[in-house]
Amino acid sequence: MDPAARPRGQLEVFLGCAPGVGKTFEMLDRAQRLAADGVDVVIGIVESHGREDTAAKAAGLETIPRKRVEYRGAVLDEMDLDAVLARAPRVVLVDELAHSNAPGMAHAKRWQDIDTILDAGIDVLSTVNIQHLESLNDVVADITGVTQRETVPDDVVRRADQIELVDIEPQSLRRRLSEGKVYGPERVDGALANFFRQGNLTALRELALLWLADRVDEKLADYRAAHAITDTWEARERVVVAITGGAESAALIRRARRIASRSSAELLIVRVVRGDGLTPSTAVEMDDLRALAAGFGATISTVIGDDIPATLLEYARGVNATQLVLGTSRRPRWQRLFDEGVGSAVVRDSGKIDVHMVTHGEASRRRNPFDIRTTRFHRPLTWVLAVVLPGVVAAVLVPLDPYLGVASKSAAFTIGILAVALLGGVGAAVLSALVSGVLLNLLFTSPRYTLTISDPDSLITIAVMLVTAVAVAALVDSANVRRREAAQANRDAELLSAFSSAVLGDAAVPDLLDRVRETYHQESVAVVRREGRAEDSRACVGSDPPTTTDAASTVCEASGGRYALLLRGPEIDARDRTVLSAVANQVAAAVERDRLAGQAAEADEIARTDELRRALLASVSHDLRTPLAAAKASVSSLRSPDLAFDAADTSELLATIEESLDQLTALVGNLLDSSRLAAGVVAPVLRDTYLPEVIHRVVAVGGHDVDIEVGYPWARTDAGLLERALANLVDNAARHGGGRVRIETSRSGDGSACLIRVVDRGPGIPLSERERVFRPFQQYGDHGRDGAGVGLGLSVANGFIEAMGGSLTVADTAGGGTTMVVELPLTRAEAESEAAHG
Repeated sequence: MDPAARPRGQLEVFLGCAPGVGKTFEMLDRAQRLAADGVDVVIGIVESHGREDTAAKAAGLETIPRKRVEYRGAVLDEMDLDAVLARAPRVVLVDELAHSNAPGMAHAKRWQDIDTILDAGIDVLSTVNIQHLESLNDVVADITGVTQRETVPDDVVRRADQIELVDIEPQSLRRRLSEGKVYGPERVDGALANFFRQGNLTALRELALLWLADRVDEKLADYRAAHAITDTWEARERVVVAITGGAESAALIRRARRIASRSSAELLIVRVVRGDGLTPSTAVEMDDLRALAAGFGATISTVIGDDIPATLLEYARGVNATQLVLGTSRRPRWQRLFDEGVGSAVVRDSGKIDVHMVTHGEASRRRNPFDIRTTRFHRPLTWVLAVVLPGVVAAVLVPLDPYLGVASKSAAFTIGILAVALLGGVGAAVLSALVSGVLLNLLFTSPRYTLTISDPDSLITIAVMLVTAVAVAALVDSANVRRREAAQANRDAELLSAFSSAVLGDAAVPDLLDRVRETYHQESVAVVRREGRAEDSRACVGSDPPTTTDAASTVCEASGGRYALLLRGPEIDARDRTVLSAVANQVAAAVERDRLAGQAAEADEIARTDELRRALLASVSHDLRTPLAAAKASVSSLRSPDLAFDAADTSELLATIEESLDQLTALVGNLLDSSRLAAGVVAPVLRDTYLPEVIHRVVAVGGHDVDIEVGYPWARTDAGLLERALANLVDNAARHGGGRVRIETSRSGDGSACLIRVVDRGPGIPLSERERVFRPFQQYGDHGRDGAGVGLGLSVANGFIEAMGGSLTVADTAGGGTTMVVELPLTRAEAESEAAHG
């Protein structure tokens, strides 16, 4: 097949938790098996690092010759990308994904070479260690104390078609190291005592497992979404705890946290707000619960749903939860005969989700037993009860007929009617009253077993019974309407409180939109700013968010139409639109807050620039005049026709002019350098640099007495910028150090960097002043200034060194004085060796 016609190749990455775990060996083993199956496999580049078993594993595989690159007197071997593309194999092995190519190659990084190879339709096998991933680089540095200079973006590895974790027990890896299978004998002791400590390896191993688990979880979520899968897949433990916001919620969260921690599961907290009055809670209670959740690394999601069990299960399945934690019911057993309750319904319909019913102190506090209208089944049952209950009353009264009068019997029926009225309202009460009246007349008034009423008192009794029943039912219905309105108001207030607290807490706009999406079960949510007919999207969450009003299912305008909240998903009913409109205003306020904050930041930047300008003028006004005045006086003296100078006086005046001009040159140079640093236009050209050459130029130009001790001669830096930075440091040390200056070079204790120390024997710099000395126009001991600078020397030196990827710090000199420590990257060859060997 023509390579140009091939589809994009596939990338397989062998991920290791540390050097020496065998990822290159595993890659070669895979290549040997592919070659045995007749697949065209070649080696683009493989580094054995002197390991005999790795080199032996490559035997028999075709190897593309490396490209030799000469760089500053050194010859570097790199993968020949053009040769690989020309050879066009089916599979190519490219070791060390994070490797940086030599200058002059087609790409700066090896992973970019791999991307080009994949575009050519060639499959790639590659390797990388977990410490080289950009997102984990600082974490690994904190754990091991070693900063990896070679990094690769996480997305490059995440996009791989297959990632194979090459894992080994820390003790086994240390044993391999001791046996000389990883490093040479001269490096074993140092490696075991530093990078390869048991704790370091265990932490790196866990990092690799967790990173790979997150990658797998992303793939699973994408697959489930693409195939509209809602069933729970127990691929990763997720614990959802449902709370009401009541007094038992804190206990439930703590218990769920313990359940989640046993299996290292993710903890999710959900609160369902329903229209019929889920347990009300105050803002203080919810703030306490949010603080508790934040302490466990979780947040509380609020969702809307009248059917609590269905809403809970929908949320749990939506997040692919494996366990659901609920509190036990406070309802008495007799109520459960009519309503099974949330817990029982969830257990019945949970499917693959494990449900934990947790007891709590509030379970012993029962609800008002007379609040029977809260049961879910009271509406359909009351119509049946309106017919059945009068029959039950009649059955009870038949044996008592000889002993009771009509009034007593009518009172018994009235009690039954009132019970129906309390449960079912006016309609059911009227039906019950009619059935009760018919039974009372038919069975207990003369003439018996007919509908004829001979006694007017009986007729009045039945009429009063009907009126009473209707009046009580009407009163109950009115109270129920008020209760529903109060519950709705409470629900709306809860939602508004949740959103308001988020806005006041400076929550990010995407977080607010995500809360709206969860609360109203939407696929995506966006907020747009309107400028005339144009709509500018400011933030969005979810899949395929709407960017225009026409693309949205629901539109809520805010801030007088300047903003609009766009939702895509189920239609929002009129009851919820009122709250949603208020929420839209809050989201718009958050967007405005961010916009104003940005403007305020710009204003602060302008103010800082203005302050810098004033400080510059204040400093320069003195420090420019001093050398100018000295030079002017010397020139005027030399030109004066009334004065005669001998050769010594003339030489002294010329020396004064030269010194003044040198001061002006240094001052103007520092001012220009400071402005370049402030503008961000300093672009260092990093090369492997011979440090003694740079240091001798600094000493020769500066004219200071300097002792030099070179312990390590090479660093990767910009020679010009380093020379100017060191010149400032030496000049500062000479002026404030009170004696000879000493420059030392060495390699850092962990071997990962080159150190240059500029040592003086002056009064030293207190700890409280060390951060200030690197600021522009600041000098330690300004009261004693000699007019030789404006406080830019250390600022410029620090800026240049940071621009070159290094750092400048202040340390004490043993016996008194100040030591400026410059840390610079190693040469490319040393850095690659250090990265490869950990």
